[in-house]
Amino acid sequence: MQFADLDLQKVYSYADYFKWQFEERVELIKGKIFIMSPAPNPYHQELTGDIHALLHNFLRKKPCKVYTAPFDVRLPKTSKEDKQIFTVLQPDICVICDLSKIDGRGCVGAPDIIVEILSPGNSEKELKEKKNVYEEAGVKEYWVVSPWYQNFLVYTLEGDKFLPPFVKVPGDIITSTVLPEFSIDLTELFEDSEQENG
Repeated sequence: MQFADLDLQKVYSYADYFKWQFEERVELIKGKIFIMSPAPNPYHQELTGDIHALLHNFLRKKPCKVYTAPFDVRLPKTSKEDKQIFTVLQPDICVICDLSKIDGRGCVGAPDIIVEILSPGNSEKELKEKKNVYEEAGVKEYWVVSPWYQNFLVYTLEGDKFLPPFVKVPGDIITSTVLPEFSIDLTELFEDSEQENG
């Protein structure tokens, strides 16, 4: 099957998604296909690498694990059967503290932290569609990083809803309710951004 053969109006499950072998990278949100942005630019990749490295180093000898895309996160509503899962996403970075959610194909269930680094083509999807499904799934923290605005939004789950996000900029320090001793200095994180984007 080729990507062009798919009916983009149809509802698909993870059972369908798992069989696809075409080159295009896609995600499923409530059964609908979303085409992922083209390969990220170098600065996006550097930010991803830097945040992953900070998390990876912090989590050494701790029970949580950190993963980067491509890494499938399946968000079941009722059943964990492949044909009953209709949301499959590839966050840039995710932190998982319940290691029973990890299997040979990625993660099934909500990660504790999800980090998405925006690209010009995916801002609306990240801020609307993904925020809604992450909230519904019970992701405890959702971090949205904007390379060009040099800001960092932190959504924290309270009950079953995300609180209005904290907006952090260079000069601020990111902290986490999930990882209480973890922090990111945004001045250091974004220090090369003007050179990279200029």
